[in-house]
Amino acid sequence: MQNRRGLLIILSSPSGAGKSTLSKRLREWDTTIEFSVSATTRAPRDGEQDGIDYHFLTEEAFKKTVAEDGMLEHAHVFGNFYGSPKAPVQAAIDQGSDVLFDVDWQGAQQISRSSLQDHVLSVFVLPPSIKELRRRLESRGQDSSEVIQKRMAKSWDEISHWDGYDYVLINDDLDATFERLKAIISAERLKLSQQPGMMDFIRGLHDEFIEVEE
Repeated sequence: MQNRRGLLIILSSPSGAGKSTLSKRLREWDTTIEFSVSATTRAPRDGEQDGIDYHFLTEEAFKKTVAEDGMLEHAHVFGNFYGSPKAPVQAAIDQGSDVLFDVDWQGAQQISRSSLQDHVLSVFVLPPSIKELRRRLESRGQDSSEVIQKRMAKSWDEISHWDGYDYVLINDDLDATFERLKAIISAERLKLSQQPGMMDFIRGLHDEFIEVEE
């Protein structure tokens, strides 16, 4: 029998809470986990490849895909459209592969209400404190103080939607948080709803039982 269906694994967090590091570790832990490649109407930047970095679409093609229910989630950001195409995700989970999404709470909500909602596993990652969140942003040395302030201002809006997720993890220790995340995914993979061949297996056991009894 087919072992299982794949999961749509959604990881969300405010910037600096550890989501990107956890995503990277997940894909190192299980190299079969695919990363959802978003679609966008913006022009490719130098070095970006269609189908690898993004699926680059015209605005007309993007809107047509949305109208045909071909996007799991989509948004209009700074003059361009972004979204998660449904077809490659559907193909992956039908083949038993998990697909990882790095989206905000709005994207998570849309995916959780989509036609693939039965296969969604959503996890929100919290920092241990706001003070620690700021420290992590500053220690990265990637952003100016102005950008850090903007990220901090946005963080509470993101945190306020914590209760819309299946699981919430407080990332006070990266290694321990990662172990908890792996445990969640391992358990979700074993849910009966993720095992399409189980009914046939039970029928086989039943037929074998009848033969033995006879």
